[in-house]
Amino acid sequence: MTTTKFDKAVGRYVHLTIDDIEYRVYYEESGSGIPLLLQHTAGCDGRQYRHLLEDEEITSHFRVITWDLPYHGRSLPPLSVRWWEQEYNLTQDFFMKFVVALAEALDCEDAVYMGSSMGGNLAPDLALHYPGVFRAVIGLEAALHSPGYYLDYWFHPEISNDSKPAAMYALTSPTAPEVGRRETTWVYSQGSPPVFKGDLHYYSVEHDLRETAQNIDTSKTAVYILNGEYDFATGPEEAEELGAQIEGAKVVPMAGLGHFPMSEDAAQFFRCIKPVLWEIRDSAVPSKVLSATQ
Repeated sequence: MTTTKFDKAVGRYVHLTIDDIEYRVYYEESGSGIPLLLQHTAGCDGRQYRHLLEDEEITSHFRVITWDLPYHGRSLPPLSVRWWEQEYNLTQDFFMKFVVALAEALDCEDAVYMGSSMGGNLAPDLALHYPGVFRAVIGLEAALHSPGYYLDYWFHPEISNDSKPAAMYALTSPTAPEVGRRETTWVYSQGSPPVFKGDLHYYSVEHDLRETAQNIDTSKTAVYILNGEYDFATGPEEAEELGAQIEGAKVVPMAGLGHFPMSEDAAQFFRCIKPVLWEIRDSAVPSKVLSATQ
């Protein structure tokens, strides 16, 4: 008799109202314990985090939740807006309100937020604008400022939709397993054409902590920055630059990883992120020193 295999993660929809507009949002979760909220990269969706949802060690201590931002993946545009008549641009204000509203709707008190790329940049923005709402924020592939990426190139009738996943493939680590690199670009190939460019409005135009990062209070929200060794968009130098501006922030290098650590090479990513998660789990106030071999 054949035994049917199921993943741990369970998905459903939650309805969130932000600025008087209702959004039907798809999310998946697994595990129990400290809420761990996972934001995907620009133009992508929550499938990037499927390996975290299934890891028994992580889900034994954390309630892992990932979602598709509105207009992404299985989260459709809102029904009450004639969205096809306006240009899609993700704003910092909406992005932050969305994550906070989702955490509240899912009863995620004292949660940990983690995001990558645009989600990574959002981590210190949340720590600055919503101090104490999250016990810790983890920015993957984060920077003080990421200028120069909000380009018409990303949504142009003369540019094939294949160009986006091809560009993302270049941002993955050359040492990552080929299957992980290809899965990362496969998910990118399915995004709505204008959404990737619109997400970069937040990532490359509105996100700018050059004058305000020093105001982040890590006694209220701990801040961790982890950038991949092979990420030429936001590499280790950008992580150090951001971390140096935030008193008490911790910068943890990620050897052998690129711009999409959680999907391109989950095994190597776990070696980097688990010590961070265990530190957050074990201390209400983060310790002064994080051991990479913990």
